[in-house]
Amino acid sequence: MTGPVWIPSQAVVDGSTVERYRRWLSTHGGPDLPDYTALHAWSVAEPARFWGSLWEYFDILATPYDEVLASAEMPGARWFTGAELNYVDQVFRHVREGTAVVDEPEPGGVGRRLSWAELRRQVAAVANTLRGLGVERGDRVVGYLPNIAEAVVALLATASLGAIWSSCGQDYSAPAAVSRLGQLTPKVLITADGYRYNGKPQDRREAITLLRNEIPSLEATIMVSRLGLELPGVTPWSVDGDHPLTVEAVPFDHPLWVLFSSGTTGKPKGIVHGHGGVVLEHVKQLSLHLDLRPEDTFLWYTSPSWMMWNFQVAGLLVGATIVCHDGNPGFPTPGALWDLARRLEVTVLGTSPAYLQASEKAGVHPSLPTLRTLGATGSVVPPAAYRWVATELGSEVALASTSGGTDVVTAFAGAVPTEPIWAGEISVPCLGVALEAWDANGRSVIDEVGELVVTQPMPSMPLSFWDDPDGLRYHEAYFAHYPGVWRHGDWITITGRGTVVVHGRSDSTLNRNGVRMGSADIYAVVEKLPEVAESLVIGAEQPDGGYWMPLFVVLANDIELTEELTDKIKAAIRRDASPRHVPDEIIAVRGIPHTRTGKKLEVPVKRLLQGAAVADVVDPQSVDDASLLDVFAGLSSRR
Repeated sequence: MTGPVWIPSQAVVDGSTVERYRRWLSTHGGPDLPDYTALHAWSVAEPARFWGSLWEYFDILATPYDEVLASAEMPGARWFTGAELNYVDQVFRHVREGTAVVDEPEPGGVGRRLSWAELRRQVAAVANTLRGLGVERGDRVVGYLPNIAEAVVALLATASLGAIWSSCGQDYSAPAAVSRLGQLTPKVLITADGYRYNGKPQDRREAITLLRNEIPSLEATIMVSRLGLELPGVTPWSVDGDHPLTVEAVPFDHPLWVLFSSGTTGKPKGIVHGHGGVVLEHVKQLSLHLDLRPEDTFLWYTSPSWMMWNFQVAGLLVGATIVCHDGNPGFPTPGALWDLARRLEVTVLGTSPAYLQASEKAGVHPSLPTLRTLGATGSVVPPAAYRWVATELGSEVALASTSGGTDVVTAFAGAVPTEPIWAGEISVPCLGVALEAWDANGRSVIDEVGELVVTQPMPSMPLSFWDDPDGLRYHEAYFAHYPGVWRHGDWITITGRGTVVVHGRSDSTLNRNGVRMGSADIYAVVEKLPEVAESLVIGAEQPDGGYWMPLFVVLANDIELTEELTDKIKAAIRRDASPRHVPDEIIAVRGIPHTRTGKKLEVPVKRLLQGAAVADVVDPQSVDDASLLDVFAGLSSRR
């Protein structure tokens, strides 16, 4: 397939929110811009005018501000000074007839629907409970919860008080949850007795007990009954009674939530985001880029441990119906997530590149007549996945690949309904994101590989890291390499047509004989082979000055790594990537370690192969299967 895999029809372009916004600008004191490219250029050349226009266009519920951008210094930009608002007000401006939240468990469970009025009533009830427990502005309330409606209610109730929310999914072990949530010295823990996964109940009472014992600041624990289990000493979740919802207005930069880094390089970093920055950024991203509307049903397969859960909840900010699902997307059949989306008439669906690849390999043929946009993030989407989606779902469905991060709780690059989509490429830099690729000399390059940098501030950049009073860790994380410029740590190419190609993390770049290569380019080739379930490539500098580039493969269906299969893999890489990409060695392993949000542990594995100890390179609690780390550590010792 050559050319774009998706081209918007004129009707799609004309009916899109981003196009309506572009036309609105020209009649409301803004520039008359011909297309998205010009709109994006203006949004980063004049950030104060751009973000100020969004404030007006979306009619953000807030008190008046003094200045849009009082200081553009990074870090430390100051946005919408003087304004007060609350995330919760922006949600409940949409109260009307209809469903706000769908809570859908695995097949066999009982689904629930919360109307907008019922959601508001439950939020008011839980806020009243929290207030009775002494929760005040600035206090922390934490969740150890599956992806259920109660998690949404708990976040909104906490935010309504001006308190600060943070959460982990219950797939996290108790020590992993403590290493994150315990940092915040929370006052209240909201949890659930467990959840169902792969058709089996997962009792989490033992983990809850450990959390209560290991976080001494807790004054109360509220437990949702998901499995009908009991635990002494906890307060049962209750949404009884009718209470007024009193929402506390807070400054634009008042903390809303704390998200945590993956923890693969040490203690997880608590990343603090503010009410105003999140509201403005999420309304922009959901409305203008995903084209999410009040009539839409929005499902992103995620968990409360990952920023995409926060992003899905933000569907409420634009009035959409959101779907909470806490099951396995491949249970009871490989196409279970597709079946769920069809049954619920989902219009905007989000998943992972790995699920797209798994669906193709399993021979799944999804049918989703209501689907308009399919989002994918978490890792690089290989070109083959774009083609599979185009073939299976047809020309009406856009595959909106995005690249961003927990750091900014949004995307740097993504799709937009007015621009075509090319296989293996992300369509555009997002509005308000001054995205560039910089070479080693700090020079912006086109059609060359470079570091992903952002040269202008964004409202959703972190307010701070938790427990980083002098801002040193925050500065070191993003601004030490290029002073005053955000360096994200991804390796990208911005093409001549304005699309973005992500090659992988720049700190795990393959660099053979001075030629830099992206791991994603190898994965795109190897993981479409039917014999390979997953792969991991590492480039490890050796003490003697040499360079070792092994490829680790997890084989499908008990297949053995024969000499013939090794030759087939190398030939495919040579043909579809380049001879330089061919690894020095191919090694079969039983599994690839990931963060709990699904990212391959390239950098920690590289350090293990160079002889570092597991405890020095990664927190095992942050890994989906920590026992896999011993495989790579053992390989290093044998070498």
